[in-house]
Amino acid sequence: MKIYTKTGDKGTSSLYNGERRSKTDAVFEALGSVDELSSSIGVAAEYCGQAGNGLAEQLQEIQCVLIEMGSNIATPRQSSADAPYKLAKTAFDEAHVAQLEAWIDALDATLPALTNFILPSGGLAAAHLHQCRSVARRAERSLVPLAAADEVDAGVTQYANRLSDYFFVAARHAAKHEGKVERVFVAKRVVERSLSCE
Repeated sequence: MKIYTKTGDKGTSSLYNGERRSKTDAVFEALGSVDELSSSIGVAAEYCGQAGNGLAEQLQEIQCVLIEMGSNIATPRQSSADAPYKLAKTAFDEAHVAQLEAWIDALDATLPALTNFILPSGGLAAAHLHQCRSVARRAERSLVPLAAADEVDAGVTQYANRLSDYFFVAARHAAKHEGKVERVFVAKRVVERSLSCE
């Protein structure tokens, strides 16, 4: 079987429910943003693995959850009402949100309090995690119109919202693990500050 099908040559693609829509549709915008986020996480995970900061396994799990999220997005809840089997198969488990929150809390507990904006920095692992944070925010924004139309499960948008928080604390953790400084914005200038809690 060939990798290309030619079915999308005219600018449409099919969803899991069999419906065909324009590739400019909000569903495909969201799917593309989630896919881009997973690719960004893949890069960050490589750097985290090299640094041995303990985040690579969590990042891989997040990538798996993003695939589940994509399945939910690709099965719009309203237009798939006549396919209950597919709705059930692609339902998003809100336990993923609780797991992400637990990781956020655990990482944040090891970090010094933050009272200023910080610039994406702190080494290659940290900087790429900050990039993931930015892409996650865009992915979340792409889900807003779908959520407003009740086309995705509530857990999907909750998870997307928590992701940017996760990547923020993960980036700070990565910088701390490598003994890097974080660059803090203070009154139109940048100050380098150690992440050591000592």
